[in-house]
Amino acid sequence: MAGSWAAAAFAAVVAVRVATGVDDATSHPNASWHPQAAPDGPVVIVVSLVEQRAYVYRNGIAIGTSAISSGKRGHSTPAGVFTILQKEREHRSNLYDDAPMPFMERLTWDGIAIHAGSLPGYPASHGCIRLPHAFAERLFEVTHGGDTVVVSDQDAVDPRIVHPSVLAPVTPGGVASGTTTLEGASSSWWDDEATADGPVSILVSLADRRAYVMRNGVRIGAGAIDVAEGFDGRGAVVYVAQEEEGRGAGRPRRWLAYPLGGELGRLSMDELARNLHVSDDFAARVRAVVAAGTSVLVTDQPAQGGEARESILRSDPGRGP
Repeated sequence: MAGSWAAAAFAAVVAVRVATGVDDATSHPNASWHPQAAPDGPVVIVVSLVEQRAYVYRNGIAIGTSAISSGKRGHSTPAGVFTILQKEREHRSNLYDDAPMPFMERLTWDGIAIHAGSLPGYPASHGCIRLPHAFAERLFEVTHGGDTVVVSDQDAVDPRIVHPSVLAPVTPGGVASGTTTLEGASSSWWDDEATADGPVSILVSLADRRAYVMRNGVRIGAGAIDVAEGFDGRGAVVYVAQEEEGRGAGRPRRWLAYPLGGELGRLSMDELARNLHVSDDFAARVRAVVAAGTSVLVTDQPAQGGEARESILRSDPGRGP
């Protein structure tokens, strides 16, 4: 059960804090913060709307957890996989009477963000994710634009370590396997000049049978996916790349898997790799842009709607919460 691992993670954080004599400085009875548990690495925030809690991981290690207040009825917080688009230490709402939104971390351009606010003990916002003030400040200090935020309408799940064979086929040691089935010229396109730099996120849509690659919110490539006959994956799972291990060329990279429900969340990366294939050319291009913090969302939803939307589409940046 998710509750058991969540309680264990919370207890571990508290134990480390006590052992090191470091105060968590969150000043909230339902929050704990200890970044020293993982001094560096990619940050992933997992928000459970069911539990009304947020879990913060750095390099796959829990460094904090907090109560939240999400969207009330009629203003529900959308579930999905998002990236942090913008950060402002002092921000006021463009939509709701100039309301203060301290330590704002924008998830969408049309009104959803993480920020400090009141926590009455139940969903009460206009769609944003409210955190205790001190916790929101600490979180603001460790996140970067492009970091992954998973908002789930289920209980949170413990991340699993996997290896990245679903899009860029590799052996467990990190060496390219070269076992793909599609002709690259007819199945993919790529435009490195679309945007020069920024965080990379990848959407694998089983509904579209396509993989889409975004860099800094701009689509830079897409490739066809060959789905094995009889494979009927449902649900979604997000993978987040960690730092490479060891030194030299061909170093293996750790990935963390965050299941979001359904059959896809229960399959291993190897099982996905046996059933989903892309062209050698597209796989090589994907390998070249993957870095620590790169997210790969595999979903049964189409790119044009559902939980996949915010990983691939961006609305007018002139609007905002």
